[in-house]
Amino acid sequence: MQKVRISKLKLILAIIMSAAALASCGGKGVSSQAEAAVSETQVTEVTTTPTVTTKKTTTTTEVTEPKIPQPVGEFNNLTGVYDLSAEAVGKRPVAVMVNNITFSLPQYGIAAADMIIECPVEGTITRLMAVYGDMTKIPNVCSIRSCRYYFPIIAQSFDAVYVHWGKDETVARQTLEDLGVDRLDGYSNSYVFDRDQERMQYYAYEHTGYFKGPLAESAIDGAGIRKQIKDDKNKPVFSFAEEPQKLSDTVCTYCDVPFSSEYFSEFFYNEEEGVYYKNHNGSPHMDVAENKQLSFENVFALGTSTEVINPNNHLISLDWHGGDGYYLSQGTIVPIKWSKADEFADIVITDTEGNIMQVNPGKSYIGFTPRLWDIKYS
Repeated sequence: MQKVRISKLKLILAIIMSAAALASCGGKGVSSQAEAAVSETQVTEVTTTPTVTTKKTTTTTEVTEPKIPQPVGEFNNLTGVYDLSAEAVGKRPVAVMVNNITFSLPQYGIAAADMIIECPVEGTITRLMAVYGDMTKIPNVCSIRSCRYYFPIIAQSFDAVYVHWGKDETVARQTLEDLGVDRLDGYSNSYVFDRDQERMQYYAYEHTGYFKGPLAESAIDGAGIRKQIKDDKNKPVFSFAEEPQKLSDTVCTYCDVPFSSEYFSEFFYNEEEGVYYKNHNGSPHMDVAENKQLSFENVFALGTSTEVINPNNHLISLDWHGGDGYYLSQGTIVPIKWSKADEFADIVITDTEGNIMQVNPGKSYIGFTPRLWDIKYS
C-alpha cells in the first residue's frame, strides 16, 4: 500500500516537472493538467482569492450610480421637505421671540428653526421670530424677548403657538387679547422658561432668558392650549416646487437687506450647498450651541412701512398688509408682491403679475424692511 502511494507521488511530481518544462517552451495543455493534479486547497489559494478581490472592487464602484434622496420623515408644511417627525403630524408650529440686539449675541437654538422672521422694532434694532414646524424637536432657545404686536399677527398666518417673555403693555397686550392668541409667556410660566446661569455672569439680565424647547409640548398641554392645527392651516405655507429651480436669469450671489442706519442682514450664496449664509451687521450670524452659521434655501425681503406710535418708548407700528419685495433662491432673484388679507390670513407671495409664486423646498428667511428701495444685490 505504501509503495502505491509513493508511486502516485512520483507520478504527480513527474507530471508537474514535465508541465514546467513544456510551459517554458510555450506549451499550455499539459500545464492545465498539472494544475488539476494539485490539491483543491492549493487551487483555491492561487486562483480563487484574486477573483474574490476583483468582485469586491466591482461592488465598490457600483456606488457611483446617482443617488436619489429619500424622505426621512413626514411632510413639513413650513419647508416643503419630508423632515417632520411622525409625532408632529397635524400639530401646530411654534413661533419663538428671539432677542437680536448686538449686546445679546450670540443666540442659540435658532439654527434648528424652519423659518426665521426678522422685523424692525423700536430705535434702530431688529428682533427675530424663529418658527419651528415640529413642536417635539425644539431645542433650548436663547435669548427670549418680549412681544411687539405685529409678531403674533404674523404668527397667526401659520396658526403657530406664540412664545415670548413679556410684552408692550399697550398695543401688544391689546392685540394678544383681541386675537385670543395661544401663547406661552415667560412672565407667567416658569416651567418652560429660565435664566441661563452661565450667561448671567457676562450678559445684562434681560439677555439671559431662555425657552426650554424640549418641554414645549408638555408646556402647551399644561396650559390647555390647542395642539392640533386648524384644518384650513394644515397645508404648505407656500406653493412649493418639487425640486429646486432657478428663479430667473438675474444672478444674485450676494444681497444686503437694510432695516435701519445701523442694522442690516447680508446673504452669501453657496452654490455647492444651494443655500444663502446669513451675516448680521457684517458678521456671520451664528447659533453658538451648534457652532453653525444660519443658512436658508429661500430669502424673502418684504417691503413695509413703519411709524413711531409712542414717542415715550419709541414703539413703532409695522404695515403687515402687503407690498413689494424680492425673492432670492438658487443664486437668482426676482421681484415679487406679497399680501396678508387680515390678522389670521396666510402670507401670499406672487410674481409682479399676481400669479402665485412657486417656492423652492427648504428653510426660509423673511425680512420685513422699511428700506426696500435700499437693497443691494449682485
